[in-house]
Amino acid sequence: MTHKPVNSMQPIIETHNLERTFGSNRAVDSMTFQVAPGEVFGLLGPNGAGKTTTVRLLNGILPPSKGSARVFGLDPSTHGEQVRKQTGVLTETPALYERLSARENLHFFGTLTEIPEASLPRRVNEMLEFFDLSARGNDKIETYSKGMKQRLALARALIHQPPLLFLDEPTSGLDPEAAQQVNDLIASLSRRNGQTVILASHNLLDAQRLCDRVAILNKGRILALGSLTELARSLWPVRWVDVEFYNPPPPGLPAKLQSLNGVKQALEEGGKLAIQVEADEIIPQVIGALTREKAAILKVNPRDYTLEDIYFALQTGEL
Repeated sequence: MTHKPVNSMQPIIETHNLERTFGSNRAVDSMTFQVAPGEVFGLLGPNGAGKTTTVRLLNGILPPSKGSARVFGLDPSTHGEQVRKQTGVLTETPALYERLSARENLHFFGTLTEIPEASLPRRVNEMLEFFDLSARGNDKIETYSKGMKQRLALARALIHQPPLLFLDEPTSGLDPEAAQQVNDLIASLSRRNGQTVILASHNLLDAQRLCDRVAILNKGRILALGSLTELARSLWPVRWVDVEFYNPPPPGLPAKLQSLNGVKQALEEGGKLAIQVEADEIIPQVIGALTREKAAILKVNPRDYTLEDIYFALQTGEL
């Protein structure tokens, strides 16, 4: 995850106890969160977790059953058209007109977003070129592969350069090279253009690399919300540190380390030490103690938790 400072400006998105029910099914359940301008914010969860319904609520496609949402300070349920003029949306299934060409699709959607007619052809050409579709720009969409349709759908979502972009599985159906291009684009949108991105994805590796913060969802509820560091510390407040030695370590090291303030455990495993500390700032003290004991330290490796570790710990409840 990136580590941009939290923007103190008015949130672009703000929800409070947002709910949406379909009969007896509560698709979105008491959801409260904020998204700052320029942030890449992830919505992560299995199918049925409420990701797509949340995106529809925030764009005014669906009204909430309870609670409230504000996007650009507006209520999407009553000012949906004004909100949607400022957003770009990529859904799981590309919403394109199959019997029109790529160029015609982009021209049509650019007209809907009120791009000036004089600059629209140039913008269409820029999108076709960026997504490597220029050579097939005049071909009908029905002749396109799934990956080509996905790239065109991304171009459609970006053509009016919206300040807020919703991406639902943006790399679905793309080959590795095209997926990398899309991920690089997502990373640059916030960094260079200040655009805010909501990324709904099953791809935890991409989310870890791209998102400033994530909300991990299950059955419409937020299980946890924060940066990777914040989530890891809330789930595992202690840290394991693995230490390897050039020569066999002096005897009795575990007991000596456990006498230090902030050291919870010290275990010897095959000539290596696994040390559990209360906080990262204890690690230099541990290294200092090992040095005083004349231990020939080869490597010190604090164990890092990945977004995948956090995600599955929350989804399975195995904490």
